[in-house]
Amino acid sequence: MILCCGEALIDMLPRETTAGEPAFAPLSGGAVFNTAMALGRLGAPAGYFGGLSTDLFGLQLGATLDASNVDYSLSPRSDRPTTLAFVTLTDGHAKYAFYDENTAGRMLAESDLPALDGSCQALFFGGISLVSEPAADSYAALCAREAGERVVMMDPNIRPGFIKDEARYRARLTGMLSSADIIKVSDEDMEWLGTSPADLIANGTKVVLVTRGAQGVDLHLADGSARVPAQKATVVDTVGAGDTFNAGLLAGLHRDSLLTRSALAEATLDTLRPAVELGARAAAITVSRAGANPPWEHELA
Repeated sequence: MILCCGEALIDMLPRETTAGEPAFAPLSGGAVFNTAMALGRLGAPAGYFGGLSTDLFGLQLGATLDASNVDYSLSPRSDRPTTLAFVTLTDGHAKYAFYDENTAGRMLAESDLPALDGSCQALFFGGISLVSEPAADSYAALCAREAGERVVMMDPNIRPGFIKDEARYRARLTGMLSSADIIKVSDEDMEWLGTSPADLIANGTKVVLVTRGAQGVDLHLADGSARVPAQKATVVDTVGAGDTFNAGLLAGLHRDSLLTRSALAEATLDTLRPAVELGARAAAITVSRAGANPPWEHELA
């Protein structure tokens, strides 16, 4: 199983009523949730771990995971509310306003962390769950506990406007990044972090991917780098694009028997390229339709 650890929330996406009035449609989302959903749809053994509410939105999130073949049995349930994210779109690019105080996801505690067995091959961390305490510290503890035992992938997906305590966030993120076998960052993430792929690899990361929008994805290893072109698509919006790329990458690594720490240590640019290409193909489908609606495996055949 590939266990995606982080936020699940409701994206309130802008819509228009039949009377022409502005409205919002509640759709299941969250960066890590989207990655889990995409993984399940791509036929990979997908799991989700995060705090889920028993409210109507929490039931919606569970139903979405069920429909996408994602196991969320490790997720603790509570009667706290579900996180809401109101989305506005400008030229197809999303901006978010979060409502996250005392929610089921944010209040995840270290005592909620699951025991993992040998069926769990990899852990994925990312998104706003790495910002909001106490959940952020709980995910950091899980990452530290499991690093070295199974593959760890991170996509920090940094949102500077959501960070309240930059020093604490940077310290937490630095610790988690140093534990990761695979790191995917955007070019904006790299600028905010003030680091480089070479620095991350020197710190122990085996695979670094830098997404550059329409220019494609740069794949970096200790012994070289290569660019994988982006797939052409008519962009409706970019909601869930990076999350779907993450899922496609992980699904491809699983498919190609590369999702172990030993296999990644021996991987080459050529052996990793098919997984990166799968991520790019999956993301291209996601951006071609509204909201975070990742493709199913048969759509990539």
